[in-house]
Amino acid sequence: MVEALGDGEPAVRPNDDLLSKKGGTGFPFLVFMDAEGNVIAERPGTGNGPLVVLSGHLDTVFPEGTNVKVRREGNRILAPGISDDGRGLAVVLSVARAFQAARIQTNGTVLFIGTVGEEGQGNLRGMRHLFEKELAGEVDYFISVDGTGFGTTNAAVGSNRYRISYKGPGGHSYGAFGMPNPIHAMGRAIALIGELQVPAQPKTTFSVSVVSGGTSVNSIPFEGIMEMDMRSEEPAPLAELDAKVRRALQAALDAEHARWPASRVRLTLEIDTIGIRPAGAQPESAPIVQTALNAAKALGIESDTGASSTDSNIPISMGIPAITIDGGGRGTRSHALDEAFDPVNSWQGSQRALLLAIALAQQ
Repeated sequence: MVEALGDGEPAVRPNDDLLSKKGGTGFPFLVFMDAEGNVIAERPGTGNGPLVVLSGHLDTVFPEGTNVKVRREGNRILAPGISDDGRGLAVVLSVARAFQAARIQTNGTVLFIGTVGEEGQGNLRGMRHLFEKELAGEVDYFISVDGTGFGTTNAAVGSNRYRISYKGPGGHSYGAFGMPNPIHAMGRAIALIGELQVPAQPKTTFSVSVVSGGTSVNSIPFEGIMEMDMRSEEPAPLAELDAKVRRALQAALDAEHARWPASRVRLTLEIDTIGIRPAGAQPESAPIVQTALNAAKALGIESDTGASSTDSNIPISMGIPAITIDGGGRGTRSHALDEAFDPVNSWQGSQRALLLAIALAQQ
């Protein structure tokens, strides 16, 4: 298996039809794209074993049209998205290739999936479709491969992301002076949010990250917009923080109206959802987590467990055994145009994913 998953010669010749209905070595793959855009390759099991998913996400944080041409600098490979999640996708494909090359048989069916909508405003739409429609009630174990290194994510960091707008008629900065100002209201809200207290454990965070509005220096703006992100490792603190933020937003609106009691102008507050990611956790003693740690140990890898926001958020929040593992190698400058991947010991990441998929599918 080491040779099959190495980063040197491919385990299957380039002209072999790896992912086809007939397969290159006698074991069939059925490949299709679902309604949301996820790409799914199914390798049927030989018995009545569990359904195991091994996935990586297809999208990046970069807009369409970004130059993603790969270039090399010494041992490093550079391109936007090369590590997040180019590495994860490479691992998924290398495991599929190893299954074919070694003619591995498992009791359970293994699905190799490239998902959509993992990053940013994608709001995990690919995963929501898989677990709410395409594969609803069918998946027994879910493995996401995301990024580099050898970590194991067994807890899902939930997040609430909003675009918040204060709106009014606006007017001339001198002639219309005395009316409520949307950006002043937004400023009051930011100040109130900045004073909120959150627990250190479970780690809970907030940030107003983007602000905009106004058309000219001599105008009272008709709109003030801010975007914010709230996160927590557990649902209850996240819900409590969300409620505090909403109270702060309303208090800021009331304060801005109170500042100009003689004005008949009233502002409006709009809260639009950018994305909601559910929180959840599995104990380190959970079988899927222990299997992942044992697979790493068998290869001489030290792997720590932890919490993160990944495709696994959806199944973890639904009580489905799920983890996200790193894909090996070393990544730098994630989400930057000069994102880079160093393949040092990356074969261990591929082999770990292979051992984990086999171990779960053989049950």
